[in-house]
Amino acid sequence: MQVRQEVHGKVLVIHLERPDKRNAINEAMAAGIDAALNRLDDDPDLWVGVLTGTPAVFCAGTDIKEGSGPLTERGGEYGIIRRTRDTPLIAAVEGMALGGGFEIALACDLIVAARDATFGLPESLRGLVATSGALFRAPRALPVNVARELLITGNRLTADRAFTLGVVNEVAEPGDALAAALRMAEQICLSSPVSVRESLRAVHALTADDDVAGWEITERAKQVILASADKREGIDAFFEKRPPRWTGR
Repeated sequence: MQVRQEVHGKVLVIHLERPDKRNAINEAMAAGIDAALNRLDDDPDLWVGVLTGTPAVFCAGTDIKEGSGPLTERGGEYGIIRRTRDTPLIAAVEGMALGGGFEIALACDLIVAARDATFGLPESLRGLVATSGALFRAPRALPVNVARELLITGNRLTADRAFTLGVVNEVAEPGDALAAALRMAEQICLSSPVSVRESLRAVHALTADDDVAGWEITERAKQVILASADKREGIDAFFEKRPPRWTGR
């Protein structure tokens, strides 16, 4: 089982468990995330969700070899990226959250990260572009210059820097991200679920129109990348474990 669910009172914990592939998302894992979040959305007895990976890694994004499958009906990419939610979801990050893994964290409402966690968008190093929301969510969550840095250099953010910049809500000691996220979830559960739901709906409504424009911009960039020779070279170089030979075309 690549996605495991467990309930702690009114909190649903969703575990990504594909450690041999650094929790890279394939079609089966995307379906598992989608099913878990459908449960979170539909069960009135679940007030908060926590999404976490394994002790060594949160998620390395799309499985480049297998692909992540078609968009899910309610969640879009990975079962989460385009989901309309009003039940709060916390990302508990240990290790790396790279590419689509960072985009999954950005799709959550709150992020708790272990001190040794790192966040990055390495797509440009492979001749690709971030297609699961980071082109517009990263500049929204981070200072624009930092978002540009991540998108065009492949550099990574440490948890401490991400906290200072405001994208991470809490930094925990290594191994304690899930426990800290569960404490945060319990704090949310002290509030009225109606109040929490309506507050999230209001905040999400503020960016709804921007998201529409963001997806249009992302689709244009995606089409350019799909037609490029650099995209094919980047993928070949990745599998052949060699530096890419870019042509700029």
